[in-house]
Amino acid sequence: MSGMGRRDFVALLGGTAATWPLAARAQQPEKLPTIGFLGPGNATTAGAWVVAFAQRLRELGWIEDRTIKIDLRWAEGRPDRSAEIATEFVRLKVDVIVTYGSEYIQIAKDATSAIPIVFALAGDPVGSGLVASLAHPGGNITGTSSQNADLTGKRFELLREAVPNLRRLGILFNGNNPAYRLEVDIVRAAAIPLRLEVLEAEIRSGDDIASTVAEIATKSDALFVVGEPLTFTYRTRISTLALAARLPTTFSTRGYVEVGGLMSYGPNFPALFQRTAEYVNKILRGAKPSDLPVEQPTRYDLVINLTTAKALGLTVSESFLLRADEVIE
Repeated sequence: MSGMGRRDFVALLGGTAATWPLAARAQQPEKLPTIGFLGPGNATTAGAWVVAFAQRLRELGWIEDRTIKIDLRWAEGRPDRSAEIATEFVRLKVDVIVTYGSEYIQIAKDATSAIPIVFALAGDPVGSGLVASLAHPGGNITGTSSQNADLTGKRFELLREAVPNLRRLGILFNGNNPAYRLEVDIVRAAAIPLRLEVLEAEIRSGDDIASTVAEIATKSDALFVVGEPLTFTYRTRISTLALAARLPTTFSTRGYVEVGGLMSYGPNFPALFQRTAEYVNKILRGAKPSDLPVEQPTRYDLVINLTTAKALGLTVSESFLLRADEVIE
């Protein structure tokens, strides 16, 4: 920068900045392509997934606030707030809506049949009626499935291995979310030949968790938590209460285990959000959602929290630890 020091240059920029917006506005396109990101939880619970999504978009050539706008809004685990956000996105005519969790995907679907919707973490998108089929989703919606139902049997087996004296299993689920009824039914069916008793514990908001966990803890040897936005938003509360009640827990993904849950088995969520960004990229470049098949996870992680296992007095076998993708100590 000959003839002008860096400090002088910065000072000059400061002096001319007031005249920039008018010039910049003249050069910029009227409206950047906008993604309406409806986050069912909050930044603390799901911020890492949004980071993975935005990072992949950058790799695909989309630069935030230069070539694309991400309008990110959190519903804090409230379906009524989600419906307000979805309606607002439709009013703003965003180019694509991104959300996750079957209950919230349905809310977005109810809000628009015109704006493309890309979803992540749908437990059973065909069974819950979100798409016609995985290969041909139809309509304005597609995305990545977490295939929760397919994994339920495997999670159940792994829990039995970690908790060999399991006789009575509590299953905690969000009663507002019909898609997750299927998981409850799968656990019940798997328990019958093993003569295990399954006890249902239903919650409908964060306020129900303390009393529900306290009650199920008196009747169960372990707790199977159905993974979805409400239980994930309140995962610290669930894990802490279960641990205090000396109740081993199994979950659908790592995020639950890093806050004190015993174990999880399920898809790698950041990887699924990266795939979600790839769908958005294709749609913004002209693809129709109905032509993009729903993808299933390619990577599953077994995570165990050894600190929690020790606190519960559980001895985890060497073979179990060797199979784990991650051991939290």
